[in-house]
Amino acid sequence: MRRLALLACLALAACGLRPLYGDGARGPVGAALAQVEVAPIAGQAGYLVSNAVRDQLGQASPSSPAYRLEVKLDDRIVGLGVRRDDTVTRERRVLRARYQLIDLANGQVVLDATAGSDAGIDVVGSEYATIAAENTQLERLSKTVADQIVARVALYANRQQQRRP
Repeated sequence: MRRLALLACLALAACGLRPLYGDGARGPVGAALAQVEVAPIAGQAGYLVSNAVRDQLGQASPSSPAYRLEVKLDDRIVGLGVRRDDTVTRERRVLRARYQLIDLANGQVVLDATAGSDAGIDVVGSEYATIAAENTQLERLSKTVADQIVARVALYANRQQQRRP
């Protein structure tokens, strides 16, 4: 059994997999992420997404940014379940982001991508409860979208570090 485990460890080490965030914030990817400035994003969803992205980048605002992240959001609520009396019983909240990572040295867009997520919401008799559920879902969706954005920026930073001699 031990030989099998040892063989598996050797095979995994030989495959070339490396942790993306090796050495944490002091590693090459962590250092690159610390140089990303997040441009202001409009609206409540923008506030939530920008805070979540900044939290994951690990800084409030870099002193000498090398990149600027610009994000445009599309936040929609669509009624799904409709009764005979035209009242909505279920909603779908969709949060989509189109983002660009801009190299501040030359103004070139180095990453142009999208991220998004959606969630279902039950519409109940209490309007307050429905609004609270919509806001809770917006918070969750904002975190999910921010996770996707930072992961993609980290992959870009990792590829850039691998290309350097």
